[in-house]
Amino acid sequence: MPYEPPTHTVERSLRATTGARTVAGVDEVGRGAWAGPVTVCAAVTGLRRPPEGLTDSKLITPRRRAELAPVLRDWVTAYGLGHASPEEIDELGMTAALRLAAVRALDELPVRPDAVILDGKHDYLGSPWRVRTVIKGDQSCIAVAAASVIAKVYRDTVMAELGADTGEFEEFAFRANAGYPSPTHQAALERLGPTPHHRLSWSYLDALPRWQHLKKVRFSAKAAALESGGQLGFDF
Repeated sequence: MPYEPPTHTVERSLRATTGARTVAGVDEVGRGAWAGPVTVCAAVTGLRRPPEGLTDSKLITPRRRAELAPVLRDWVTAYGLGHASPEEIDELGMTAALRLAAVRALDELPVRPDAVILDGKHDYLGSPWRVRTVIKGDQSCIAVAAASVIAKVYRDTVMAELGADTGEFEEFAFRANAGYPSPTHQAALERLGPTPHHRLSWSYLDALPRWQHLKKVRFSAKAAALESGGQLGFDF
C-alpha cells in the first residue's frame, strides 16, 4: 500500500509557535519484547531533505534498514541512543524505563533540544521537556522516522549478538526475533527458563509453571518518582 513520505511539518510548527531552534525526534524500540533492553533514539535533522526511502522502520525490510541506518547516522545533525536494561524495566515499569532511556538518549545530544517530537499519543517524558506527541510520528515526521530506523537497527544488532549461533543463548533465536515472543523463543523459554536478558516482571511467566518462582514484583521509590516525572535526586 502506498504511503506518504515523512515531512518537516511538525518541526516547522514547533519552530513557529514556540521559537524552538533545535527540535529532536524521539522513538523507541523493544517495548513489547520479552528479552533485551528498551532502546530510544533522539535524532536532530534540521530541515534538510532526508535520504530516499526514509519512513517508519517497521515499513522497511531488514536489509533496507541495515543499508539506511549508517546513511542516516551520517546525515543527521546529531543523534543519541539511550537504553533501559531488563533489570531497570523490572524495577521501574515500562513507562518509567522509557523515560529513563529517552533522557539518556537526549543527554547524548551535543545540544539540549528546545522541543521534542515524541512518537505515539502518550508523553512518557514529561516536565521539564517541551514535548509534542504525534501518533504515527515515525511515518509522518522526518526526525522521528530517522530515530526509529537508527534505534531499530542498533537494538536488532545487540540482540543478534546475544543470539549468535555459537553463543550461550542460541536456542532462543534472538537473531531472528530480537527478543519478541516468536514460537522458537517461547519453546526455549518453556524448556530452559529465562536468561539474564529476560524481563522477569512480565506476565509471560504466569504461563510457565516451572519458572513462575522467578517472577519479580515491582515496587520502588525510584519507580514511583519516575512514573510521576520526578527524579528524587537520582543521577540519570
